[in-house]
Amino acid sequence: MSHHIGQRFFSWVQEGSSLETISSGTITEYGPARSGKTSILQVLFKNLPSKQTFYLEPTMRVTKHPFDTLIPLEIWDCPGNITVDTLGASLSEISSIVFVIDIRDLYQQPVIKLVEFIVAACQVNPNINLEVFVHKAEKLQEDDKIENFRQIHERVMDRLADESPEYEQVPLNFHLTSVYDYSLQEAFSRVIHKLIDSLPYLENLLNIFCANTSSPKAFLFDTTSKLYVATDASPVDQATHNLCCDYLQMLNSFGPLYKSNTPPDLLSSRLAPSTATASSSPSLPPRAETPDPSRLSVKAPFYPSASASLSPSQPVTLTYHLVTPHLALVASLPTPVFEMRRGLVEWNVVWFREGVREIWQVEKERSEGELA
Repeated sequence: MSHHIGQRFFSWVQEGSSLETISSGTITEYGPARSGKTSILQVLFKNLPSKQTFYLEPTMRVTKHPFDTLIPLEIWDCPGNITVDTLGASLSEISSIVFVIDIRDLYQQPVIKLVEFIVAACQVNPNINLEVFVHKAEKLQEDDKIENFRQIHERVMDRLADESPEYEQVPLNFHLTSVYDYSLQEAFSRVIHKLIDSLPYLENLLNIFCANTSSPKAFLFDTTSKLYVATDASPVDQATHNLCCDYLQMLNSFGPLYKSNTPPDLLSSRLAPSTATASSSPSLPPRAETPDPSRLSVKAPFYPSASASLSPSQPVTLTYHLVTPHLALVASLPTPVFEMRRGLVEWNVVWFREGVREIWQVEKERSEGELA
């Protein structure tokens, strides 16, 4: 089934999809100075600890950050004084705009600037994705946080209605974010979902995996940024998402401290088909070989799979399986199901990995312009 889904995506690419969707995968970050634009990118893609974002210098010029996980993207970090005229690129080349605003900034100036960008973007590129990150949510108490979020949302929509009634229908998405929790990862994941043409096929693969393994929730994560590229059809529960992100963070922190006990030669001999033939002649004793320095310097790969069971009061097991060099399947499974049907889970992971790798290879060829 996974193989057929990958083949269907390949056929869809050959029949009618446009290569321009991939080549123009550009996300721009706008917003007032000190609103948290740079800290968002540093925490997501540079693994900067959240507590150190306070010491970041203000961005003085447009900085471009490449991000290649399933599709190649480029994220632009723009200074606070940037305008549509001084951007240095046409908004028609932009796939998504993320406007970052401090949740405590209830003044009119940031709202006016946001509306100006929305109006200019809709005139040039009606298909552009518009997102608003109401950031630094950790600065306020829960009640004040919700109230400020509501006020910013209302002021933006009222300002758009004053510009023209047609702008009231603009699909503008608001997200409450913070670098101190995983709300930022969830919000940015939803941003990149709109740029992935193969998203329905990945979701289909995850639905099949969940149905076959009795998994209530599964994510396809980018291992470095902890953004989930796809998930199954069931609603995303914040507690489950946070738990999976914590597990992924733990593996990223402690995984490099360990290495496999299996020698590379033995591992390759296990994976390769056997070429031994029956022989009546006695075998010679193995000859000692001089170690190859190049082999000794090769770093052992990270464990391709792992699992962890939670407390007995919550019989849930989290599983991790590397799928591509940058993507991993993280799933939540009932512990009794995992213990009794672990072989079935591993079997479904094999087919899931095959389907995702086919889609990943097609996306890679699309980005390189190899498919007509």
